[in-house]
Amino acid sequence: MSGEGQEPEETVKLRKSLDALERRLQKVTVEMERSMIADYVQLLNRPWSLMWRNMLGGIARGVGIAIGFTFFAATILYVLQLLGALNLPIIGDYIAEIVKIVQRQLEGKSY
Repeated sequence: MSGEGQEPEETVKLRKSLDALERRLQKVTVEMERSMIADYVQLLNRPWSLMWRNMLGGIARGVGIAIGFTFFAATILYVLQLLGALNLPIIGDYIAEIVKIVQRQLEGKSY
């Protein structure tokens, strides 16, 4: 028999389950705060702000790609000019022709 003052076994199990559930909910709350989901939902509720941010991001990506490609193309042309100066039998003529075409294109002339 249970003594007076002791809780029934079912109540103890229920309390432990509720405590475990509360701890789990607190962890979920902390994780949701870390993921800043409230800020994301607020952004979704303001479509003009979302479009503005996406437009700025797209412009920044486009400018970055253009600058990166310019550096890449300049490096490739420099390497091709160096290879062309080596007077390699077959490759040198081919590379020289490519460099001439690109230089004409940059000057605005058609070939």
